[in-house]
Amino acid sequence: MRNEKNHISLQPEKIILGIDPGTNIMGYGLVAQESKKIKLIDTGVIKLSKLENQALKLKNIFQSSLDLIEKYHPDELAIESQFFGKNI
Repeated sequence: MRNEKNHISLQPEKIILGIDPGTNIMGYGLVAQESKKIKLIDTGVIKLSKLENQALKLKNIFQSSLDLIEKYHPDELAIESQFFGKNI
């Protein structure tokens, strides 16, 4: 990789996958970091609300995550923790 000064960069690109594993919609984003620059690779959502039960939703989250890992080969992964709100 070359930087703006036409020098060869010794720091390889790092790909980071972020996942928001919601129960009805799973969101994801991929960014590439090289030196101090970050560029967007891909973002998307996987709709889970039409699946009948929690087991099918979890299976779909698992398979979708594997598909993203196989497609982009991320170096790092960040998964948002679940938030369970309570209406009062």
